Amino acid sequence: MAALRTLIRMIAAACIGMALLFIAVQGWFALLVWWYADHAPRETAFMAYRMGELHDKKPDATLRYQWVPYEKISRNLKRALIAAEDSKFVEHEGFDWDGIQLALEKNRSKGRTVAGGSTITQQLAKNLFLSPEKSYLRKGQEAIITLMLENMLDKERILELYLNVIEWGNGVFGAEAAARRYYGVSAAQLSAEQAARLAAMAPNPRFYERNLGAPGLRKKTGIILARMPQVELPD
Repeated sequence: MAALRTLIRMIAAACIGMALLFIAVQGWFALLVWWYADHAPRETAFMAYRMGELHDKKPDATLRYQWVPYEKISRNLKRALIAAEDSKFVEHEGFDWDGIQLALEKNRSKGRTVAGGSTITQQLAKNLFLSPEKSYLRKGQEAIITLMLENMLDKERILELYLNVIEWGNGVFGAEAAARRYYGVSAAQLSAEQAARLAAMAPNPRFYERNLGAPGLRKKTGIILARMPQVELPD
């Protein structure tokens, strides 16, 4: 009996320790979200991960990233990204359940993952704090951070952060770096077609950076352009 009681105490202590660690980790993420309410990220977890990959192949690789405020990013790009990635952005509270269900049905019919149901807020959670690895643990943490973002920041700030940290090529992050990399203009000067093209690149930017003439990219750009006039912006 004594051995059993000792085992129970050890299990209880381990559970308490894990719970305290979980609370501490979530508290740290919440503190960072609070900080990002009015501070620009110097580097995100996703940037660090990608730059680690790049440096393995090219030690002198540099990060192209320049923060610009919301009002200095073309409304065309704001509309294009919402049209392409999260049409219910201003309405949902972090999760688009209809979009998730549709993605699951598409993936089931194809027998493989061909669509994702992640919202802009979910993608921001991943880009800011997590790695691109696929696991249930990471998805669970992503969901918790998504709720933090939605409850601690307004929609305009969420979109501003996302526009500034999204990947658009090897070492290219954010609207300003992307606009200058592909069009030689500032993020504020992007035309509707340029913005739609950047939004079309977003799901697979490193591939499209090498294949700017891909037929699929042209087709997606046209679809996004047609959707943009109906997009509601959070401002």
